[in-house]
Amino acid sequence: MVKRVRNWPMRLRVLKHRVITALVLVWLLIGTLFLGDWRVFAVVTGLVMALACWEWSDLCGLRSQLSRGAYTAVVAVVGVGLGVLLQWYEHHQSLRILLLIACAWWAVALLWVQSYPSSAILWGSTPVKMLMGLVILIPAWIALLYLRAQPAGAWLVLMAFLTVAAADVGAYFAGRRFGRTKLARNVSPGKTWEGVLGGMVLALLWGGFANLTIIGGDWLALLAVVVPTSLVSVVGDLLESMVKRQRGVKDSGRLLPGHGGFLDRIDGLVAAAPVFALAVLASGWTVSIA
Repeated sequence: MVKRVRNWPMRLRVLKHRVITALVLVWLLIGTLFLGDWRVFAVVTGLVMALACWEWSDLCGLRSQLSRGAYTAVVAVVGVGLGVLLQWYEHHQSLRILLLIACAWWAVALLWVQSYPSSAILWGSTPVKMLMGLVILIPAWIALLYLRAQPAGAWLVLMAFLTVAAADVGAYFAGRRFGRTKLARNVSPGKTWEGVLGGMVLALLWGGFANLTIIGGDWLALLAVVVPTSLVSVVGDLLESMVKRQRGVKDSGRLLPGHGGFLDRIDGLVAAAPVFALAVLASGWTVSIA
């Protein structure tokens, strides 16, 4: 009991840091979305992706500051170059192919997560994890840029963010209350299939509320967008947990006080963004503000 009492000041400090950091990030997101055009959004999200890439370089096993910086620079150059090409020519077919490749990658990632630790023989080396960083971060950034560049794109991006957040919150509380069947015992023992279902339900409730009050879009298309997005966000979370477990670390970094690293905060989003964008592109779903 004495030990618990002594831990309270530390827990309160951590909670304070988490709340302050979360509020700063929320206002940064809202300001970037609604006070600037897609170019401002591209720069801000590009910086976030670069910081996440810096953290991923450590998870890859790169030791020196020089090698980590060089890897981050290469990923940034490839991402910007690919994004500029797609923006210049507006090749939706090329974008569709890129998003399909990203979605196929996350299907492979799910298999690796389910078969961990034996799957580490396939992806555990530094070069393979460096390639993983490319297919994790670049398609996610380009998917977000595509969404932001659409009419009412700020609302589309916000919809993607909040769908992932709802799936995460729903999974946490449903898992704590009803969780029985382990999802990936060797990667994240606390995650359950009941939690995944609870997250999907909350994401659907959020989507329904948004459609009634703000969006006013097609209901079937909304369903086709929200369900796969909420499900694949779990895979992103599990993949990062798997790589951190293999690397022997708890957080991807310490750049965000009380929250770990940037990658810890966007692990679900980087998986969900390509799926969300592909679903929007394939269904022709648009946001018409109610």
